[in-house]
Amino acid sequence: MSMVVFAVGNPSRGDDALGPRLMDWLTEQARPGVQLVSDFQLQIEHALDLEGHLLALFIDAGTGTPAPFDFRETGPAATRPVSSHALAPEAVLQVYADIQRRPPPPAFVLCVRGEGFGLGEGLSPEAERNLAAARSFLGRCLDQADPAHWRRLIGSLAAPAFSG
Repeated sequence: MSMVVFAVGNPSRGDDALGPRLMDWLTEQARPGVQLVSDFQLQIEHALDLEGHLLALFIDAGTGTPAPFDFRETGPAATRPVSSHALAPEAVLQVYADIQRRPPPPAFVLCVRGEGFGLGEGLSPEAERNLAAARSFLGRCLDQADPAHWRRLIGSLAAPAFSG
């Protein structure tokens, strides 16, 4: 299955590097049929990267996320911010739907819990643990890159192997 993975974050801002660190791991994996897109934040132009793919994954770090991470399905949002900078995945999906006049591919969000986002900081010890759990879970996702399988995995998040 052809899929696109977006990883966003700033490697110079502490735990905001979680997305780029997962992207580094994905790059090492070199899985066929997986296009990797890394940036500091999502932009409207990223809607073009969805073209031709049957599945999309957005990876980011967040403080309001349960530890070690949250994994959920998402879709286009009818509203967008006034600015075209720092869009949510839902806004990128909506831009795709607007310009292509068809629904975007099934899309999921993997948000890894971060604790500290200070400029010049490294990953916090908590973020390192969360990164390891997210990497393991992401490997399971990529072993069967299929929306139906991913929907079943959402229910598996309560399993002890992925608890904080």
